Amino acid sequence: MSASPAPLPKSQSTPPDRYHAYPWWSPRFWHGMPLPIWVGLLNEHRWRVSPSRLGLLSTITTATAFNTLNGWLSDARFRRQLQAAEIRDDPLFIIGHWRSGTTLLHELMMLDERFFCPSTYQCFAAGHFLLTESLLTWALAWMMPAKRPMDNVAAGWDRPQEDEFALMNLGAASPYRRMAFPHTASNEPTALDLETLDASTLKHWQSTFRRFLRMLAVRDSRRTVLKSPPHTARMRMLRSMFPNARFLHIVRDPLVVFPSTMRLWKSLDFVQGMQVDDGERLEQYVLETFDVMYAAFERDRADLPADCLHELKYEDLVADPVGKLAEAYQALDLGGFESVRPALEDQAKEMQQYRRNRYKLDERTRSLVLERWKPFFDRYGYQPDATSEPAAD
Repeated sequence: MSASPAPLPKSQSTPPDRYHAYPWWSPRFWHGMPLPIWVGLLNEHRWRVSPSRLGLLSTITTATAFNTLNGWLSDARFRRQLQAAEIRDDPLFIIGHWRSGTTLLHELMMLDERFFCPSTYQCFAAGHFLLTESLLTWALAWMMPAKRPMDNVAAGWDRPQEDEFALMNLGAASPYRRMAFPHTASNEPTALDLETLDASTLKHWQSTFRRFLRMLAVRDSRRTVLKSPPHTARMRMLRSMFPNARFLHIVRDPLVVFPSTMRLWKSLDFVQGMQVDDGERLEQYVLETFDVMYAAFERDRADLPADCLHELKYEDLVADPVGKLAEAYQALDLGGFESVRPALEDQAKEMQQYRRNRYKLDERTRSLVLERWKPFFDRYGYQPDATSEPAAD
């Protein structure tokens, strides 16, 4: 006889640490899924939904039925365009661990009008944004909070977003599925390194990714800039799909990244989860995920030509955003930099006003991070005894 599943933690009436303030009416990632994918996720976790999330379950299930219908209509309406769509230029991938500054780098790159990136709505309603984007982003504007739940970064349907959410909502394997059921999900970073997937699952991931990029190409033919921390562990696979892809990798002091990542997942698990989780396994998950990500990254970088990968430190980017991006443009052959310089100079002035979250690690946690992530400290020259600056947003 199989063992009974562990009981779900009791629901909390108030969010822990007070940083989970997120309007109850605002959309969750799962509101953008088609119904079959949503039901499959529920079945995977045997519908073990916390009582306090039953209302959320009902709204998501209703929304997924709407998504399924509009997905069919969108496929019918844009069938010819999708069949004819071409990805003219292989993507530029912005990679790096969560909270390392990938969002900042993504938004800076979007100041260059030669590039295009998927928006929050396109990643949220990945199955039908071609059909519904104009109407629903206007009609649902009131639902979006002004800031993300984990930091001070602006939110909105038109803001740049991670393509990982689109892939997840289209049914591809993704480590982000864990957020729906943080209590019963595996504590291993599933589908982070794609080379751990079986052949059928990997083939579906690849076809889903290509489908999403074709949909983006129908909307905009410019070169796509994609930002997704999970892609840090996928360079070899992505380059096999897109031989001319470029990778822009950003790193950050691990003593800053670790507490900020803990805050990120606590916030997202609370806001997005269909279960209330006590977070007891989260520290090990963050440590293990970092290890898996950078083991795959080091494996893959050995096969990359020098002009395919450029690395920079967040600390250097903040100190000199214009200079560091000029170096990246030259190293990756991204085209003329002077046309975007004025916009970057203006943005650099605004960046000086941004307030970042601050953390102080206890000695046990500090020692743990120093021991587990020592190869990263050594490779990028971070000094364990140096005073850490504020955490990344």
